[in-house]
Amino acid sequence: MYVPKYYKVSDLEEIKEFIQHNSFATIVSIRKGKPIAAHIPVLLKKIENDYYLTGHLAYGNPLWKTFEEVQDILVIFNGPHAYISSSWYEHENVPTWNYQAVHVYGQASLIEGIALEQDLTSLLEKYESFRENPVLWDKLSPELLQQEMKGIKGFKIKVEEVQAAYKLSQNRNASDYAHIIKELYKEENPHADALAEAMKKNRSH
Repeated sequence: MYVPKYYKVSDLEEIKEFIQHNSFATIVSIRKGKPIAAHIPVLLKKIENDYYLTGHLAYGNPLWKTFEEVQDILVIFNGPHAYISSSWYEHENVPTWNYQAVHVYGQASLIEGIALEQDLTSLLEKYESFRENPVLWDKLSPELLQQEMKGIKGFKIKVEEVQAAYKLSQNRNASDYAHIIKELYKEENPHADALAEAMKKNRSH
């Protein structure tokens, strides 16, 4: 990913938080010389001294079959994004698009058995535990779990390289920056609202 110096993010804790809040990822690999991708939720875990992204794919998804063939898997996390009109600047300029994105590269391997069960348990806890009637691992029947696990392949990707870019108009003066945030709220669009919040948080650092 091309990351101009204005937009580069190097703070590991900030990147970890971003991944946790934007965990529906795009996983990219190569199969038979052609790019192949999947869109799934993943978890970020620290195992001993290394970080891993974990998740599972449908057995019928051929992407998991590439894990032993490809040295590096690319995992893309996207945050809020929105069009930025040049009419929001004090001086003549061209429009652009603001966004937040993180790319993670690493070697993938398959997980199964207890390791896969633990990962699925963690995934359910993340997305179910706060609900009124949470459906957690121990509430599901062993028969259903055994049947469903036959249809998936678990994996982990060791985090070896991270590229992070927050393109949030950091190169604009204070007046333009504040006006962009104001105009984004006027868009009445959830992506624009979220981007405005990200810009406010970024300028407060």
